[in-house]
Amino acid sequence: MSIRGLKKKQPRTFKVKIITVDAEMEFSCEMKWKGKDLFDLVCRALGLRETWFFGLQYTIKGMCTWLKMDKKVLDQEIPKEDPVSFHFLAKFYPEKVEEELLQEITQHLFFLQVKKQILDEEIYCSPEATVLLASYAVQAKYGDYDPNFHEPGFLAHDELLPKRVLRQYQLTAEMWEEKITAWYAEHRGIARDEAEMNYLKIAQDLEMYGVNYFPIAQNKNHTDLLLGVDAKGIHIYSINNRFSPNKSFEWSAIRNISYSEKELTIKPLDKKAEVFKFFSSQLKVNKLILQLCIGNHDLFMRRRKVDSIEIQQMKAQAREEKARKKMENQRLAREKQLREEAERAKEELERRLFQLEDEARQANEALLRSQEAAELLAEKAQIAEEEAKLLAQNAAEAEQERQRLEITALKTKEEKRLMEQKMREAELIAVKLVKESDRRAKEAEHLKQDLHEAREAERKAKQKLLDITRLNYPHTVKYPQYSPTDTRDANFDKGSVKLDLKDIDLKRLSFEIERERLDYIEKSKKFEDRLKELKSEIYALKLEEKQSGLYC
Repeated sequence: MSIRGLKKKQPRTFKVKIITVDAEMEFSCEMKWKGKDLFDLVCRALGLRETWFFGLQYTIKGMCTWLKMDKKVLDQEIPKEDPVSFHFLAKFYPEKVEEELLQEITQHLFFLQVKKQILDEEIYCSPEATVLLASYAVQAKYGDYDPNFHEPGFLAHDELLPKRVLRQYQLTAEMWEEKITAWYAEHRGIARDEAEMNYLKIAQDLEMYGVNYFPIAQNKNHTDLLLGVDAKGIHIYSINNRFSPNKSFEWSAIRNISYSEKELTIKPLDKKAEVFKFFSSQLKVNKLILQLCIGNHDLFMRRRKVDSIEIQQMKAQAREEKARKKMENQRLAREKQLREEAERAKEELERRLFQLEDEARQANEALLRSQEAAELLAEKAQIAEEEAKLLAQNAAEAEQERQRLEITALKTKEEKRLMEQKMREAELIAVKLVKESDRRAKEAEHLKQDLHEAREAERKAKQKLLDITRLNYPHTVKYPQYSPTDTRDANFDKGSVKLDLKDIDLKRLSFEIERERLDYIEKSKKFEDRLKELKSEIYALKLEEKQSGLYC
């Protein structure tokens, strides 16, 4: 036998690509493998034991189809690709996620798929519920909220809300992040698997959760209804309303489901009830509907039976795992709390150490400043001593100057007193001059009046003499010439004697007036000279007083 004959013949294979919600894997599939062989290989790779919820989906001619487990992979109408792509997805949904999803991997795969369906708007969710669900998704991804680490903008690259909700409300990304973070901060202490389970518990109450919709018609010509298949039964919807079914058939009330070509028949358990018939667009659609109905019905009946040994073991393991995780989470929470307390104590010690170092640095700086201040004070003391000596010398000089100024001030006061006295004298002299001037003016006026009266009397006397002469010597033309000294020989009458006397008085009066006028002029000149002297003295005293004020 040849060596080549001893070698085991290698089976022929082809490549397949398995796409989960968050990853891709490639496997080599033998030509003879059935769908179940490939499906089991993928489940083993994922560590999945709750296999009855999942299936391998592919798209052919625009229609999504599930890989049949009991037929060879290559005998089915799969895409002609290399590698052949299959999507590993949940095919059937649990009625109560918290009771039925036992493994963490199963729960995680459901969480990712339902989250994607909500974001792709395959499952309708109200805006308020989407924000709450988004907060649980953030808790599952990032853990507990830490304001020092989760700064504004940390959700900028995460898709958390359906586009319909974003369009419905005119809010900025920062506003949405603020709303999600407000809920996220309240989930502190919730582990990842618990956050995902809370997400699924909210999602399972949504009307479109776990429902597969198919367009149907009550006759062959019109497609005016939707048929929905889920974990609880079959539901009939109007074409524009996927929330509230017009008619429902629970799995427990259905006796039989069958199809013939494009016609599908639902027979209720109650034989008296009406048989529901409808038409689909293709035979493949009826086959897919029947496949989903059989799988959901089997699971529905299975839930209502006693759990198998395998399920019981899985539930016991799940309970133990949950208890262990709970204890582990409590231990981690306690360790985290102790670590946070230790970090806070460390921060407090570091803060205290920094404070002490800062105080020591400040004390050293204060000591250096004190030394510098002491040196500066010593230097200032020396300077102050020298300044004190200089000030003492200046004080002595100032005292001498003060004494001199006191003497000067006394002199100035005396001079001021003299000046004031002279000013008063000058004022008195001026008053006297004014009075004397007034008196002289009055006397001069009287004298002028007397002189005027005397001249008037003289004129009258001469006129009278002339008249008398004319009367005594009427024929004489020329008047006789008389010498003033020849008064003894002249025989004048009483009037002529009076005329001579009057003439003598006028001369005497004129002489006296002239003499008085000269005396007045002389006295006025003397008073003016005295007044000038007083003004000069006053000006000199004022100048000395100003100079004394400048020196002081």
